[in-house]
Amino acid sequence: MSVVCIEFKPGLEGVPATQSSISYVDGQKGVLEYRGINIRELAKSSSFLETAYLLIWGNLPTREELENFEHDIRYHRRIKYRIRDMMKCFPETGHPMDALQASAAALGLFYSRRALDNPEYIRTAVVRLLAKIPTMVAAFELMRKGNDALQPRDDLDYAANFLYMLNEQEPDELAAQVFDVCLTLHAEHTINASTFSAMVTSSTLTDPYAVIASAVGTLAGPLHGGANEDVISMLSEIGSIENVRPYLDKCLQTKAKIMGFGHRVYKVKDPRAIILQELAEKLFDKFGYDKYYEIALELEKAVEEKLGGKGIYPNVDFYSGLVYRKLGISSDLFTPVFAIARVAGWLAHWKEQLATNRIFRPTQIYTGEHDVSYTPIQER
Repeated sequence: MSVVCIEFKPGLEGVPATQSSISYVDGQKGVLEYRGINIRELAKSSSFLETAYLLIWGNLPTREELENFEHDIRYHRRIKYRIRDMMKCFPETGHPMDALQASAAALGLFYSRRALDNPEYIRTAVVRLLAKIPTMVAAFELMRKGNDALQPRDDLDYAANFLYMLNEQEPDELAAQVFDVCLTLHAEHTINASTFSAMVTSSTLTDPYAVIASAVGTLAGPLHGGANEDVISMLSEIGSIENVRPYLDKCLQTKAKIMGFGHRVYKVKDPRAIILQELAEKLFDKFGYDKYYEIALELEKAVEEKLGGKGIYPNVDFYSGLVYRKLGISSDLFTPVFAIARVAGWLAHWKEQLATNRIFRPTQIYTGEHDVSYTPIQER
């Protein structure tokens, strides 16, 4: 009898799960492309909504297409009062990611028709999710402080409107511009954990609101989107430049994870981290220095000296928290902000998968026993 050997890959590392033309990563050279366009070029010249259109529909929009897309998203920013009432019942101590997952799923109660063969339904679902997710994140932030949520402002663009709803004041032009670039940087990154979660859920042909809720739940984990929040906690714990190297040595001795460093794909500095560091310095120049930045610089230097040979460098999470802090965003909102951006990538993969869908059904390698007899309860 022949035995078929199946190699087990923990975490499915290196196992192709799909074919995609959405984004590309070269981890050895530090390259990230959306639909073939380098991320640095998009960060410099594009906007988040234009980038989202590129990711989801596969091409850069014409001026008219982009204006129509932006108009539709402005029109759909508001959320129904019943969703706001539901959010008011969430515990004030609840994590914003849990609130976002519940709220995203609730959208399906109002808008789900599962008309996945209808291009207009798909477009409207894309618009609603891109439009309403930021509103729900900002609303929960104010509600948990005992305040009413602000209504979106139609005269503000995507990034500026979110910062307005979050901080209850119109943002500085540079702050809005920097935040828009941050959203572009986080919009997509091939088949990461949350995108794979979205794909598994969407392969059942459920509605896109359930798909996004599933992805949000996956992103919440500290090994994925939650790392940027932990970076700030780590920098706070280090406290000063003098403590950087003793802290690092302790981590290496105890094999503790150094938050914001290392990546499953990148073996050089994450190209998004390079851009985020530049954005942080722009904000510091205008709004004042952040004491954690000099600690971060020293930590990056020390890690490169000790671990650079192993391909351990800053990832996207290392500097993003410093940018968000300067924008007035609470640390436990860092991951929901990540989700606001990544909705674009999730929807791009959802739409791409619908064209050639097949439900995910992986196999397993059984490691248990066989022919075990049942033991009656009185004999146990």
